[in-house]
Amino acid sequence: MVFKHQHFHETPPEVEAEFPARATLEGAVSDALASAGGVDASDVTVTAKGGEVTLAGMVQVPEEIDRAEEVARGVAGVTSVRNEVRSMAPSFFNNAPRPL
Repeated sequence: MVFKHQHFHETPPEVEAEFPARATLEGAVSDALASAGGVDASDVTVTAKGGEVTLAGMVQVPEEIDRAEEVARGVAGVTSVRNEVRSMAPSFFNNAPRPL
C-alpha cells in the first residue's frame, strides 16, 4: 500500500489552530446578537475568517449598527469586527435640509 501526502486540488489544507473554527465563531456571534438587547439582528449575517468577523445586512434604526458591533466585539475569539450593516431608516443627517 502506498500513502501519499494530503493535497486538496494541489493546495495544502488550511489548518485553523490559533482561532476557533469559523462555524463555531460565527454561531457564537449570531447567538450573542440574537439574545442581546438593543438590536434586532434577524437580517444580519455573520461571517468569520480567523478571528475577524464581518457583519452585513440590515437593521431597523441607525443606533442598532453600533450596538451590533459592540455585541460582536464582546464574543470570545473575536479579534476584530468589520461592520457593513446598514439601516433601513434614514439617519437624522440624511433628512436635514441642505443649504442653498
